[in-house]
Amino acid sequence: TLSERPGLDLLERVTALRMKHCLNLTIAIVLLGVGVPEAFAELRLAGIFSDHMVLQQNSDVAVWGWADPGETVTVVLDHPAKTSSAEGKADDTGYWKVYLKTGSASSKPGKIIAGSGDDGVVVEDILFGEVWICSGQSNMQWAVSQTFEPQMAIAASTNPNLRLLYVPRVKSNEPLNDINATWTECNPDTVRGFSAVAYFFGLKLQQELGVPVGLIHTSWGGSPAEVWMDHETLAGNPMYKKEILDGHEQAIANYRSQLEAYEKAKAEAEAKGEKFEQRAPRGPYWTPSELYNAMIHPLLPFEIAGAIWYQGESNAGRAYQYRSLFPDMISNWRRAFGQGDFPFLLVQLASFMAIKDEPGESAWAELREAQLLSTQVLPNVGMAVITDLGEEKDIHPRLKEPVGNRLATAALGIAYDKNVTYSGPTYQEMTIEQWDDTRAAKLKFDHAGGGLKVRGGSLIGFTICGPDGEFVKAHAKVSGKNTVYVWSEEVPNPVAVRYGWADYPLINLYNDAGLPASPFRTDSFPMITQPK
Repeated sequence: TLSERPGLDLLERVTALRMKHCLNLTIAIVLLGVGVPEAFAELRLAGIFSDHMVLQQNSDVAVWGWADPGETVTVVLDHPAKTSSAEGKADDTGYWKVYLKTGSASSKPGKIIAGSGDDGVVVEDILFGEVWICSGQSNMQWAVSQTFEPQMAIAASTNPNLRLLYVPRVKSNEPLNDINATWTECNPDTVRGFSAVAYFFGLKLQQELGVPVGLIHTSWGGSPAEVWMDHETLAGNPMYKKEILDGHEQAIANYRSQLEAYEKAKAEAEAKGEKFEQRAPRGPYWTPSELYNAMIHPLLPFEIAGAIWYQGESNAGRAYQYRSLFPDMISNWRRAFGQGDFPFLLVQLASFMAIKDEPGESAWAELREAQLLSTQVLPNVGMAVITDLGEEKDIHPRLKEPVGNRLATAALGIAYDKNVTYSGPTYQEMTIEQWDDTRAAKLKFDHAGGGLKVRGGSLIGFTICGPDGEFVKAHAKVSGKNTVYVWSEEVPNPVAVRYGWADYPLINLYNDAGLPASPFRTDSFPMITQPK
């Protein structure tokens, strides 16, 4: 009776019986004509493969795991939208990998069946859709339950076409090969502690595209960018080797010396019966590459559509270094995943810290500039500007839904070629010319959409300087679709303009899509975060 059914239905039936200990998966393999390998102790898929997962649509997706060394493993993708199979052989460490072809996006459930010898593994309720990595530090880690008035969002979160994977926060000095995590459907129970930015990004993307979306959340609060990069990338750059790797080793050596002195002083105080109140020294909290090793490397080479990134606060004091470090991190990930220049979308730092009335220097402004630079030196890199969403006294602004929405809009334009204005205005060029009865800086902008817009009265946030390099507040006015004139009676011979150049800038230039302009400067004066 079984043999009269089509091959894949047979495999599905036999697998179900295998789970009930009635039949052996070997029967299915024999009837499919792929042969029977020798029996082995255990077959295991990588932890990223679990029930309720999403596979990237229309792709050759890698599926991998472990078996006995030399064992042959047969893997079948049984899905209403596409069926495929492949065979791989475990290497000397037991690692095996195969590639399966997926079909177009589908919310109908399918399964992966991996078998070898007497053992088999089944992963069920698999959808085809769009898969995104969501990473960074605390503002990416910030949960839906911690956002502004989260009750309504949580209550309305049930969405079987949105799937979530939360990578455990683990550190490692060596690259790890696996994670202990499980995919879940999005609902009030699973979304509550999930990344708010990732959730709102995925929700808008799922609604706009009408396909299943899978979100892989892998972030850690307070983490600097270098812990998300592999050792080879850091060691291969003389600046990173000196400033990051050698600097870390020196910090460890200093800590050990301080600890030795602390323990000696403590022992001497105790020997004298004296009270010892000195605090123990603390060593470096972060080790370069440790989160890449533990929270990115185990995901390789899972097929993805792209990545979103919210980080930079921990690197603000080294913004000059970030100008190259961050693009190198993006390139590092692209090499590691082996999927070309996949879309990488970042969140520019929000406004934060005390509002200052007068122009000045700012490490946070320099970090924002470094983030903007990454969109100009690498292909398929987009940026969500959120200077209008910050909080003066809180580094974790609670308005996360518009952040996710702006990232999703960037994805629609960059990753999916939708006809949308996906970026806020960005500075393009400056010329100095006579305007009315004064000399003014004429600024042109990209991504003006249908035209530049000013929110809330007069245009603010611009400063201007002459040959002395001293910036003063400036007048500014939109002219035409994509031009702004900037001037000041105090600066008869302007040479440079800055916009939003502050920790917490007060700025109000947008495009007609409601996206704010990125802070920028036209000068190349020395940076305060530049090594002396």
